[in-house]
Amino acid sequence: MEVASLVLPVFAIIVTGWLAGVSGYLSRTLADALVHFAYNVAMPALLVVTIAQEPARNLLEWRFLLAFGGGSLICFALVFLTARAGGKHDLASSTIHGMAAAMTNTGFVALPILHAIYGQPAVLPAAVATVFVAAVMFPITVILLEKDAPGTVSSAALAKQILLNPMVLSTLIGLVWAITGLPLPAPVAAYLNMIAAALTPCALFAIGLGLSVEGLRSNLTASFALAAVKLVIMPLIVYGLCVLLGLNPLYTVAAVICAAVPTAKTVYVLAHEHKVEEKLVAATVSVTTMLSVGTLLVALYLLSGLATGTR
Repeated sequence: MEVASLVLPVFAIIVTGWLAGVSGYLSRTLADALVHFAYNVAMPALLVVTIAQEPARNLLEWRFLLAFGGGSLICFALVFLTARAGGKHDLASSTIHGMAAAMTNTGFVALPILHAIYGQPAVLPAAVATVFVAAVMFPITVILLEKDAPGTVSSAALAKQILLNPMVLSTLIGLVWAITGLPLPAPVAAYLNMIAAALTPCALFAIGLGLSVEGLRSNLTASFALAAVKLVIMPLIVYGLCVLLGLNPLYTVAAVICAAVPTAKTVYVLAHEHKVEEKLVAATVSVTTMLSVGTLLVALYLLSGLATGTR
């Protein structure tokens, strides 16, 4: 019950956003503005204020990267190779299938949930997971999608795109500050915390407001199969890697929750830009968003004993 009381209000914000959109109370077009604010302002503020105040030695937990990153790449490879083996999907389509099952919405779902339940200590691993998605999963997707037309994306342009990503850039700023060992000035910390406080309601409300029910009408079987990989198989693989690597309890919880959240909407953006499997990705994002309410409750309940006293 304690887990439910902590998690359900978080997802109630998503439902509130969906109701506001489906009823016409608010225009769905507002979701884009809310997402831009959360992504470019609130989330970077939270990452900077959290990382800058963390001892530098705590920032690079290689076991966490191996557990979460390894689980992400394993799931991508499994789905990608399965799609390719069937002979019905080309390289671009197989890539989108794989990323729909493996690219996780750490920034807009996992990070706010972990922050709401476990406080700022849980933001750090979520930030590392978010940067992994932005700096590893995203470029892998772009490179594979552009493989047949290598001239359209240069290495320099891709590197610049990654470096200037708000999540990557704010993490690097926080990391540089942490390495200096200087305390963050109180007014600066207060300013960043005030902006960061808007992340959870803003990001989650935007997800609900922009949730597409129409996407569920096509590719339903495939989207449920991808959702099973995303919400069940991937968290189990990540948990197994955490146990194998001896990861500490809080980071284990963070890794599993980061793996158990819905498919990132970034996958849909990429699918839309390259005109590949758009309806499938839209359906998968919608299905994983709705089903993750239940699967996350189960995951948090099972991990609640492990995470006791971490807040």
